[in-house]
Amino acid sequence: MGTLRDLQFALQLKIEELRQRDTLIDELELELDTKDELIRRLQEELDRYRATVSLPGSSSASAACSSQSENSQRTSRKTVISEPFTLDPVTLAMVSHRSCDKSQESQRLIQAAFLKNDLLKNLDEGEIRAITACMYPTTINQGCYVAQEGANGAQAYVLEEGRLDVTKDGLKLLTIEPEDMFGELALLYNCTNIYSVSAQTDSKLWVIDRKSYQTILMQSGLNRLSHSMELLSSVPFLQSLPEDVIMKMSDLMEETHYTEGDYVIRQGAAGDTFYIISKGQVKVTEKKPGHDEQIVLSKLAERQWFGEKALWGEDVRTTNVIAAGDVTCLVIDRETFKDILGGLVFNRSNEVQQSLESKIESEKEPDPFSSSTLSDFQIICTLAVGEFGHVDLVHLKSNVKCLYAIRVLKKKLILNNGQREHILREGRILMEAHCPFIARLHKTFRDAECLYVLTEACLGGDLSSLLKDEGCLDECSTRFYTACVVEALTFFHCRGVIYRDIKPENVCLDERGYAKLIGSRCLKKIKVGKKTWTFCGTPGYMAPEIILNKGHTLSADFWSLGVLVFELLSGGLPFSDSDPMKILTATIRGIDQIDFPKTVSKSASSLIKKLCRSNPSERLGSQRNGAKDIQKHKWFEGFNWDGLCKGTLNPPVIPKVKDPLDSSTCGHYTEGSVELCTNWDDF
Repeated sequence: MGTLRDLQFALQLKIEELRQRDTLIDELELELDTKDELIRRLQEELDRYRATVSLPGSSSASAACSSQSENSQRTSRKTVISEPFTLDPVTLAMVSHRSCDKSQESQRLIQAAFLKNDLLKNLDEGEIRAITACMYPTTINQGCYVAQEGANGAQAYVLEEGRLDVTKDGLKLLTIEPEDMFGELALLYNCTNIYSVSAQTDSKLWVIDRKSYQTILMQSGLNRLSHSMELLSSVPFLQSLPEDVIMKMSDLMEETHYTEGDYVIRQGAAGDTFYIISKGQVKVTEKKPGHDEQIVLSKLAERQWFGEKALWGEDVRTTNVIAAGDVTCLVIDRETFKDILGGLVFNRSNEVQQSLESKIESEKEPDPFSSSTLSDFQIICTLAVGEFGHVDLVHLKSNVKCLYAIRVLKKKLILNNGQREHILREGRILMEAHCPFIARLHKTFRDAECLYVLTEACLGGDLSSLLKDEGCLDECSTRFYTACVVEALTFFHCRGVIYRDIKPENVCLDERGYAKLIGSRCLKKIKVGKKTWTFCGTPGYMAPEIILNKGHTLSADFWSLGVLVFELLSGGLPFSDSDPMKILTATIRGIDQIDFPKTVSKSASSLIKKLCRSNPSERLGSQRNGAKDIQKHKWFEGFNWDGLCKGTLNPPVIPKVKDPLDSSTCGHYTEGSVELCTNWDDF
């Protein structure tokens, strides 16, 4: 054993060795920081380059520009809404008879193009086949244009032969090769081409137009829904259930495929699953003790079922069920089934309905505008400019303290954009919406050129402006504003109304600091047990089923609510990009692919992920207790919902509203405008 001096010397050597290591680590970290900075600068340069070459709608060649700030993206976010679409017999017959002869090679090429496409590869195999059958050929001579910059697009293309050039402002960006698809964004809504596509050589393409695409997917969805509901309704112990419960069960049943000889059920195994045969046949067999051979007891075919005992409790399977050829079954497990039965009528509990009705009745006031005309209002200033007109701040000439907003909408612009039905539907719904968390629509007027929509003036700004100023919000503030939106959605959903455009821009603050949903063209009333198919909302907030034309219900609003919570807490969207197509494809991939920032707590992350489930029927708020499940989530623990509804809860921010009467008066409206009725003839 060494002396004390030897030990001290050895210790000193170790300390020196550690110091040298620390110095080396510092040098390496400095070198790493330098390289990180170089990577950041190169990424910025790459983003600037990509900004000039991105190709929206072409997933095979598109390169997204991600250098824009969240604020600039937020200001440019617009509601997208396609033309109203119904599956009328004429359109259906036209599309059904449009099947074009194609060689096996052409079919293979088209389907390969679909499977390479980030958006369309998510369609069902049958849907891809139906769209492929409907595509028609076209030829483009060298030098001619397939699509021109600035024109509206309504078709998507698959290139089979030749080559195409993609240009912007005369600058060539890339070449489209055979088996590439482009223009798919135009299948979803009416969009403007920001690139030109011309033929580098004589080329052959296959074309699908938006109306045919939407018809095929809507028909496919309706057939699938009708078939599964018919199968469920044919089961005796399910026949007493309401239609909306059958639809919910249909949404939650998984389609499972089996091939010849596959065991669907094994004798002796514990089971918790119920099966309905959608296609094919199965054989039911039993193996007796002491025997090697299985005895075939029966065969079951399409529309028959098995395993129902497992829905009511623990079940040990007494027989085998084996696929006889290719078989497709609709499958549901015990827990899901009991959850559905526990709620019965989806999101329409009498308790919620009665409490809301009593709340609304107590707040109804005599209509102060029953005899008012447009000329009774004085314009103070213009608050905002929108797609179809502008919004004026006004006051009654007889009472300068009574402030309101008037949306001035140009009828010609509404007509040219195919939005007449959406505008009238919005007005009809909002006239009946007397809820403290929804901006009130008081009255509508019209003249030869414009519609005038008189609404409550929410002068505290919107949540988008608040985010722009603050970057992101704390949990307390986010919880308050989210709760306001939940109350507004509860009101709408109890009346079968879907909102479809939740985003910070559509959540405004009144003078007290309480949040209200404002009007939107996306509002629509849906019948119980039915779906709607219009592509509408804001990219980044849309639910996957809207993007994929699967048909959607009130559950789509809960997805958007989850995205709203994420953005308020983080200052950014979970699905964000400068290329709309990349936003839509990221949405389809789902919330589980997203890394949550540290500003989002575990309980908030849990709420967001439960709201943003890919299966609409599994989302929080869509289950047995409706919105109560959202209110009871851990993130809302201790929140004073009663105080919120009574208006006694202190808001996180009390807006500083400048006295609008300090502004110089801009003018007044012309005489002769009359109240607008709700049918199109009066429009």
